[in-house]
Amino acid sequence: MTKSTPEQIRARFDKDVERFSNLETGQSATIDAPLSMELIAQAAASTTPNAAAMVDIGCGAGNLSLKLRQFLPSLEVTLIDLSLPMLERATERLGGRTRAIQGDIREVELAEESVDIAVGAAVFHHLRGEPEWRSVFGKVYRSLRPGGSFWISDLISHSMPAVQELMWSRYGDYLTGFKGEEYRRHVFEYVEYEDTPRPLLFQIDLLRECGFSEVEILHKNSCFAAFGARKG
Repeated sequence: MTKSTPEQIRARFDKDVERFSNLETGQSATIDAPLSMELIAQAAASTTPNAAAMVDIGCGAGNLSLKLRQFLPSLEVTLIDLSLPMLERATERLGGRTRAIQGDIREVELAEESVDIAVGAAVFHHLRGEPEWRSVFGKVYRSLRPGGSFWISDLISHSMPAVQELMWSRYGDYLTGFKGEEYRRHVFEYVEYEDTPRPLLFQIDLLRECGFSEVEILHKNSCFAAFGARKG
């Protein structure tokens, strides 16, 4: 199946700002979204307590940056997203010490050793081939100052087909219980069309290959995980 283009993904998110603007629930189609946001914010603040600047990749409406600001209120935040309406909402919610970049992380330049924290929530599953994954993770690694940290919350796949089938079934049950069978069908359709997630362990190994000295898994439930790494 031919996957959607960045322009098609941007067009969908342009129309979906409200769903991504609730700090209490996070992304409604994501299992344990509030817990993952809280864990990432706490882990980033604990691991990089003197952080002055961060980049939020695929920031959406700014939920994760707002969570980080609860623990590190003086952070300067760079927001990156394909969607201009998402960026406008995130900038409005975050207020000062914020700059916005509309663009694709595959193409946006990140200055080397320019930030202390990098985060990405529900964004990297849009990367396609392995070269894109290696390029983006390497770019993030280089953008971090020594001691900086990189935190991810995302949809993941599984290497074993039987486990993938099990976890996907459990996710379907979650969606049906949340909003009914039609909602499950809707989410599964756009995931099939848009997303190319990779296994958690693939991403953990890739973080190490990029040079991160310490890697941690914060949480995993079904086909969603929160994890990160620290640059030595």
